[in-house]
Amino acid sequence: MWHGWLFRLPGELTMKRYFVTGLLIWVPLGITLWVLNALIGAMDTSLLLLPESWRPDAWLGTPVRGGGVILTLVIILFTGLFAANLIGQKLLDWWHGILNRIPVVNSIYGSVKQVSDTLLSSEGNAFKKVLLVRYPHPEAWSLAFQTNVPRELAPELGDDYVGVFIPTTPSPVNGFYFYVRRDATLEVNVSVDAALKYIISMGVVAPPSQPVA
Repeated sequence: MWHGWLFRLPGELTMKRYFVTGLLIWVPLGITLWVLNALIGAMDTSLLLLPESWRPDAWLGTPVRGGGVILTLVIILFTGLFAANLIGQKLLDWWHGILNRIPVVNSIYGSVKQVSDTLLSSEGNAFKKVLLVRYPHPEAWSLAFQTNVPRELAPELGDDYVGVFIPTTPSPVNGFYFYVRRDATLEVNVSVDAALKYIISMGVVAPPSQPVA
């Protein structure tokens, strides 16, 4: 009897449910592995900085996937240590000065450095607050991140404006940047990570709490 139950084909709805369940398991895992593979592959290029005889595939006889991860982390750590002393700071200032004098390169490098300094600095306030703003019309609310307070534009805008970035779904790296009146925003009591999950999932994964009254 159990042979008949084992080989009996389930109904169409049951098959669809099984298929969707399988997708829910494999799609997140596949995307995670794809991103990790891309990151590890990019870090493995740091092995090209070593002499050929020093590389893991030379003394192990076979390529080692991920060997560049350790080297990349070591390079980043020692770069930070070097930049923390006076000589390192002088050399970095000299290097920044050279890059800022090269046409085209100066605009790209300067913009990227300014953004990275703002986002990665522990003293920065960028993306520290999650807001709700009226967008794309007065009857709608969109999640946004406060990026700055435009003090340099205070004579034109006034002191009650904030800069906000409104990311798009499902790719939060794209979006729109606006100056909005502070009293036209609602600060929500959720973390940046929770808000990003909400945006990427197109509202399926909701933040755990409600807007602050």
